[in-house]
Amino acid sequence: MEKGRIVILGAGESGYGAALLAQKQGFEVFVSDAGKIAPGYKEKLTALNVPFEEGQHTSDLITNATEVIKSPGIPETAAMVKTLLAANVPVISEIEFAKRYTKAKTICITGSNGKTTTSTLIYHLLKKAGINASLAGNIGKSFAAQVAEDQYDWYVLEISSFMLDNMFEFKADIAVLLNITPDHLDRYDYKMANYAASKMRITQNQTAADYFVYCADDAETMKMLQTMKLQARQFPFSILHHVDEGAWVEDDLIHININSKDQFTMSIAELALQGKHNIYNSMASGIVAKVLDIRNATIREGMGDIKNIEHRMEFVAKISGVTYINDSKATNVNSTWYALESVSTDVVLIMGGVDKGNDYEMLKDLVKDKVKAIVCLGKNNKRIHEAFEDDVDIIVNTFSADEAVQVAYHLAKKGDTVLLSPACASFDLFTSYEDRGLQFKKAVKEL
Repeated sequence: MEKGRIVILGAGESGYGAALLAQKQGFEVFVSDAGKIAPGYKEKLTALNVPFEEGQHTSDLITNATEVIKSPGIPETAAMVKTLLAANVPVISEIEFAKRYTKAKTICITGSNGKTTTSTLIYHLLKKAGINASLAGNIGKSFAAQVAEDQYDWYVLEISSFMLDNMFEFKADIAVLLNITPDHLDRYDYKMANYAASKMRITQNQTAADYFVYCADDAETMKMLQTMKLQARQFPFSILHHVDEGAWVEDDLIHININSKDQFTMSIAELALQGKHNIYNSMASGIVAKVLDIRNATIREGMGDIKNIEHRMEFVAKISGVTYINDSKATNVNSTWYALESVSTDVVLIMGGVDKGNDYEMLKDLVKDKVKAIVCLGKNNKRIHEAFEDDVDIIVNTFSADEAVQVAYHLAKKGDTVLLSPACASFDLFTSYEDRGLQFKKAVKEL
């Protein structure tokens, strides 16, 4: 018997995963994408015998849905979404849908910066401890596809604010909020309060049996916590001050105390992921590991041998004494701030792309201090010129990764770092931040 009709908007990784799971659960399924569907996903949908359309949304085929699963990339302001909400058709995220069909527990990580690194590190620690876990959400194979095909005890889910906006009944067993800094404000009426409220949804439905891990040094998080009454057990982490239960830094050592017994300590110098931001990411991951009773030796080993993720402060090459770093994943100003903060040499900075209402003010001191030249990589670089013309002598416009790397090569001297850390989305010249990073790496290797 048919359970109802599920319509999926967007046929990317999460859309395909949702289609797979919905069909397996006995729903009538239809997939609609306003853009082109990638050939790989078309083949997969065809193999499932799931009907789909691309290049349009046919209202009659969508508004008759029992429920609609929306890709996180589609804003609430999209005409089709407005129509559905006006007609009281529930619009949910793939994560919300998938969670209904698994008994596995979830560790959910959100934040403006550091989500992917922290999710990857937590997953690495769980695997080292022999826990039957998988990684999903904003990263890798979709959560719904894994629920349909695999059996895990734990899922580590990287969750964006766009996903959280369409999660209602969902509950995280362990929720991690790394930070709340201006990002994607174009999707939140340019209001920080709206974006912050979206991030805090990571705590929704949590009970006294659950855990909430957060950064006590993050002003926006602390502001939001004053307005909320949370049920979950709270574990803060801080670089600036000692905390009783949670994680803190003292004498260049990370300390983690969860229940007074068996405290964890580790020298910052031993962390595989260096830089101030990675101390935060490591503390958050360490708290989760301790909550799960992973042995100190295993945590220490995992934090010491994790490999950095591609496109996040990724070392590419050293050529004629110049270091090339790919930080293409830095799609907001805060990420670029972290990148500059963790480089100790003079920098030739490659930045630019689609500006999401960026405020470059926070970069000014670091740029003045470390950046000798800016190479713009984007179609419209006017705002970067305006922001930094008084702080940097050389600002050059380029329109391809090849051109940007060539220009940077001529501007850099022995001992310098050429850093691709765009602070912007990539869609003006590239298909994704991964595409941008790969083209950058290719251009560097051809020098």
